[in-house]
Amino acid sequence: MTTPAQLERLGEHLRKLRLVKSGERLEALLQQAAAEELPYAEFLEQLLSAEVATKTSKNIAMRTAMARLPFVKPLETFDFDYQPSIDRKQLLALASCHFIEHGDNVIVLGPPGVGKTHLAVSLGLKAIEAGYRVLFTTAASLIEKLTKAHAEGRLEDKLKIYTAPRLLIIDEIGYLPIDRVGANLFFQLISRRYERGPMILTSNQSFGAWGEVFGDRIIATAILDRLLHHAVTMNIRGNSYRLKDKLKAGLVRSHDDNASQPGGEI
Repeated sequence: MTTPAQLERLGEHLRKLRLVKSGERLEALLQQAAAEELPYAEFLEQLLSAEVATKTSKNIAMRTAMARLPFVKPLETFDFDYQPSIDRKQLLALASCHFIEHGDNVIVLGPPGVGKTHLAVSLGLKAIEAGYRVLFTTAASLIEKLTKAHAEGRLEDKLKIYTAPRLLIIDEIGYLPIDRVGANLFFQLISRRYERGPMILTSNQSFGAWGEVFGDRIIATAILDRLLHHAVTMNIRGNSYRLKDKLKAGLVRSHDDNASQPGGEI
């Protein structure tokens, strides 16, 4: 039997080792171990497993907060049946996060509302669970912050913020026009991360339209040359989730699969 003095000393040791969860459950675990006559190794495994699970959960929560995701939607909540154009096997392979170790970019193209941001966030969550540091930003916010930092002479420090995370997610490329200064700053960031830090990018524009998006075909070609060197491209051809109920009611037409879709040549 464990004496009160022993219990107090054990609790103090656990607190000094910062094994908070174990300290909270120590007495209950000891009683359970005695009742079930657990071997020492099994008792120790239970104690440490609970501690590891708690610390892992806290680390995931911390990295998720640092990622600045717009929402938390796991991949398991994605409606694949509504977007049959998506290669589920390809997406599940990406969810293993091997693309991060290989340094591959993931580019998700498609019209508004088809789930591009959901997929980007879901893959970001998988990366966080795998222990990677992730950062999310929209293209508009990124350009705005880089432009401001450039004007204030702080560009180098701002670029470091976007190059430090193992995985950078840039959402909504093409929704707003980018001027020449912004395009050059975006190119600098892409060049910094080239073959060093993988990215997930989403866009509602075909690659051929990126010259208009960045206001310069030469810069757009240089950006795409680096992005596509090691990249997986997903092209979603489907209807907007926001119009799902209206489509069912026949209030709007279904997306024309024969219409031109994002993707294609530069």
